[in-house]
Amino acid sequence: MNVFQKFIVSFTPTEPGYGFMWMLLLVFVFALALILERGVFLLRRASFKPNAFMGSIIGCVQKEQVDEALKICDRNGKMALAQVVLAGLKNIAGGAEKIKNSIEEATLNVVPVLEKRTGYLAMIGNVATLIGLMGTIYGLILSFAAVGSPGIDPAEKSTLLAQGISAAMNTTLAGLAIAIPCIMIFTFYHSKTQKIIDDIDEHSLKLVNILTERSYKVHKYHIGAMQLKDGVGIHVTHNNIKIFTDNKLVKEITI
Repeated sequence: MNVFQKFIVSFTPTEPGYGFMWMLLLVFVFALALILERGVFLLRRASFKPNAFMGSIIGCVQKEQVDEALKICDRNGKMALAQVVLAGLKNIAGGAEKIKNSIEEATLNVVPVLEKRTGYLAMIGNVATLIGLMGTIYGLILSFAAVGSPGIDPAEKSTLLAQGISAAMNTTLAGLAIAIPCIMIFTFYHSKTQKIIDDIDEHSLKLVNILTERSYKVHKYHIGAMQLKDGVGIHVTHNNIKIFTDNKLVKEITI
């Protein structure tokens, strides 16, 4: 009987430590389902090209084609960056502060979705190792109990000792066989997720700057005519507009 066959036999109820083996099998099934689900999720988002997407959005904004930019976001609605950009574009007329707040709020909403359940892989790796360790201890207890039991035939002691050690090694092997891939895949998924989050942070900041500059120009354009009125003075900055009448501040508008 080869090693693989002995490993399969360790799941039978007649083998010591079979309970730990079945627990590890359940952990493995859960880990496999999680790996596939997160893998498909990240694979779909890995095909998204953030630079090309933002190039299209910025081009539309600079040409005052905001409706077209909104359509581009709708076509990529499942992508986290598109959702964040869409939130900013929908508040484009609300001023710099509202644009910034809407983008930050959208970012806070999409990041947990990106990170969802990925951390469970690291937990599964630790749990599998600990279950394997429990099986190891259980097998050693059986082995020492067999050695220390009086009135048992030496040949039977050898058999019990071998069974205990076998149970200890099988559970250790199974636990590590699950834990090592889980931790490696968790690290890979985490790096991919972090890359998406970094792209969101980078491009959302660029969008805030562009939309803020646009908001400033739009407000400045709309109040240009007011400066022609007698007794009206207007001071415009990137943050606010101050309107004076006869050198007295009568209104301040945050942009």
